[in-house]
Parts: sequence; C-alpha cells; structure tokens
Amino acid sequence: MPRQVSAAHILVRTEQEAIALRQQLADGADFGDLARKHSTCPSGRDGGDLGWFRKGQMVPGFERAAFAGEKGEVVGPVRTQFGYHLIRINDKKD
Repeated sequence: MPRQVSAAHILVRTEQEAIALRQQLADGADFGDLARKHSTCPSGRDGGDLGWFRKGQMVPGFERAAFAGEKGEVVGPVRTQFGYHLIRINDKKD
C-alpha cells in the first residue's frame, strides 16, 4: 500500500454533475479546466490539485478511493459529506 498519494479532484453537489463531467473527461476534456470551471472546492482554482497526502488526512471514502486508484486514473464519482468527487491520481509514493 502506498504511503502517500498526490491527487487532484473536482467536487460537485450532485452525482449527475459528476457523471456528466466524467463523460466530458472521457471525451478528452482537460481535468484542470473542468475543475477550475465546475469544482465547488477552493482547490478548483488550482485545477483541483490537492498535493501529497497520507492516510488519515482526508475523509475516509475519498481516501479509500485515492489510495486504491492507479497513477493516471480518474476515479469516481465518490460520495462524501461534501458532495461528489472525481479524483485524478497524479502519483504515489511507497
């Protein structure tokens, strides 16, 4: 299990929004551009970048998805108390 993950995310209020954004990503849209335009998280202005984090620093559902995903993958939608996340796994460190 990696000790740290570097990730970016897009946070939206509804699962339908997350699904629509995931389709846009599948169609070739830029993750950072979508985060800047749609994310309700302050990280959206930075393209959704969350930097590096360890276990215990994020809410459980988000953390499980981020640590289970593969480098370069977009996972989600993942529901947390904040809304629905699309999470791009940028890198992992053991």
